[in-house]
Amino acid sequence: MPALSMFFGIIIYMYHELGGKHNTPHIHAEYQVYEAVISLDGELIEGELPRKKLRLVVAWIEIHADELAANWKLLSNGEAPFKIQPLQ
Repeated sequence: MPALSMFFGIIIYMYHELGGKHNTPHIHAEYQVYEAVISLDGELIEGELPRKKLRLVVAWIEIHADELAANWKLLSNGEAPFKIQPLQ
């Protein structure tokens, strides 16, 4: 799945689950050897990121909440998501 956004070495993904739907809307964030799943409410679901990077991701989620919700809906309908602006 292509990345939704990339900033400060963090790559953000949102996946479509084949054959079913995820329960909680969320993103996947990767930074170096770290991986985390974070809800669209900014809660860490699983994995880990360095504290400063996690704060950046949560800030990005807050700024782009509407776009993330729209992407979640697109993926739930089997459509492709769109790119979202990175933090600058």
